[in-house]
Amino acid sequence: MRSTNTLTRADICEAVHKKTGYPKSESQQLVEDVLDLMTEALISGENVKISGFGTFLLRDKAERVGRNPKTGVEVPITPRRVLIFRASQALRDKVSKA
Repeated sequence: MRSTNTLTRADICEAVHKKTGYPKSESQQLVEDVLDLMTEALISGENVKISGFGTFLLRDKAERVGRNPKTGVEVPITPRRVLIFRASQALRDKVSKA
C-alpha cells in the first residue's frame, strides 16, 4: 500500500476506500472530517481519546529559564501549549510484537 516509510493522508484515504467500498472522494472527505473534528476539539482545549489507539493530550507549559548550550547564556522560554500523544497499552503491545 505505501511507497515510503510514512503513512500519509492519501494512504489512509485509499485504505478507507478499499475497506468500505466508498468512492474515493467520499473516503477522502470522511478522513478529512475526522481529522478536522479532532483538530477542532484540540483547539478548543479538549483532549482526544481514541479507544485502543491512544490519547492526544494538551499540556500548558509555564515560562522557564533555558540556557543556550553553546554560550551558556540564560534565556527566558515563553509559556506555551504543547500536544502530547500517549499510546494505549493495546497499541504498545501490537507495536512491540511487530
